[in-house]
Amino acid sequence: MAKTKPTTPVHFETAIAELETIVAALERGDLSLEASLGHYEKGVGLLKTCREQLIAAEQKVAVLTKADANAPLASFDEKSASADD
Repeated sequence: MAKTKPTTPVHFETAIAELETIVAALERGDLSLEASLGHYEKGVGLLKTCREQLIAAEQKVAVLTKADANAPLASFDEKSASADD
């Protein structure tokens, strides 16, 4: 049985930046086939990580929205909001 190396959690923004780098490298077209496949494989893993994090965030928002559905809404006062900046 092949051992898989443990993965450390990747922040969403870090994963997106790395995906952008991988896409740029693949688009240049100057990589060998093996390097391209390696980049592609890493990109698929990063994409999966991003998708999982987005789903988790959507679920949290749904839970928070449902929990606060009966809470009274506060009015937005532009003057007081801009004074805090």
